[in-house]
Amino acid sequence: MKAVASALALLLAAPMLVAETKPDVREEILVVVNKHIITRRGLTQAVEQQHAALYRQFSGKELDEKLADAREKTLQGLVDAFLLEDKGAELGSPVSDEYVRASIDGIKKENNFATDADLERALKGSLGIGLPEFMKRQKQQAIQQFVLQREVFSKVAVEDNELRAYYEDHKDEYRMPSRFRIRELVLAKGATVEEQTEARKKLEAIQAELKGGKAFEELARLHSTSPSKATGGDLGWMNKGFLRASIEEAAVKLKPEQVSAPIETDKDLYLIQLIALEDAPVKAFAEVKPKILEKLQEPKAQNAMEQYLANLRMRANIRYLVPKEQILKG
Repeated sequence: MKAVASALALLLAAPMLVAETKPDVREEILVVVNKHIITRRGLTQAVEQQHAALYRQFSGKELDEKLADAREKTLQGLVDAFLLEDKGAELGSPVSDEYVRASIDGIKKENNFATDADLERALKGSLGIGLPEFMKRQKQQAIQQFVLQREVFSKVAVEDNELRAYYEDHKDEYRMPSRFRIRELVLAKGATVEEQTEARKKLEAIQAELKGGKAFEELARLHSTSPSKATGGDLGWMNKGFLRASIEEAAVKLKPEQVSAPIETDKDLYLIQLIALEDAPVKAFAEVKPKILEKLQEPKAQNAMEQYLANLRMRANIRYLVPKEQILKG
């Protein structure tokens, strides 16, 4: 479900950090998460990758807001990733190396990479990592998804009465555009004053014929300069917003078969006849139910995920070897 994907996006947004059990002696360890560690260099690399991703997606004030807490969110994302990895091992995650290999092959196919070497070149150019590192990250993310789907998202339910209540309270969100069907008769105004005068006289004569009982479609076939003359001026069904405002405003004021007063634009003179007008209908509940479900699931899934991760943190052995406030300052 898309709600799951949206909730996962926040967690997976932070670049993955592969667990380090034997760090270089020169590495400064910032956080211990069960058997895993987060080093200063690892966090710095993850934050830099996150910043690069934010610069690609946002700009202006929104970018500034995202950057302001990017370091904190990246650090939390790394901690949570390790907790989910451990939970996956506890649950017996089915994510195997073969699964990851199949995922990599799928990525190659989708992006037209013939070989692993082609994919690796692209990875180094865009992410600065090789294929082995990318495969580790893919496996970590697949384990996260497995745990969250099993432990959280599969348990997020929205009752049918909730869906129905939302539909009844928000029907305007699912209202289709009003539509109408008109005939048009168009005369070109011409470029000179004389031509424009003649066009107006001709339109007056056509109006007189209409009052005398001549059919609109017949006169449109005879006199209109629009391609619609072939259909007697019939433009078929159209949603509001399709034609210029002056024509639509005139159309919705008419009764069926009634003809408008002359409508003048920069280049043309119009008469229109309303054939039919349909008020905006509301889509049926069954038609919009999947969209409502998605909308209501998303906040529930997000809240459930945050609560689940908070519980994992409470039960985990998380030790900050450097005060968190100092880590966040950089």
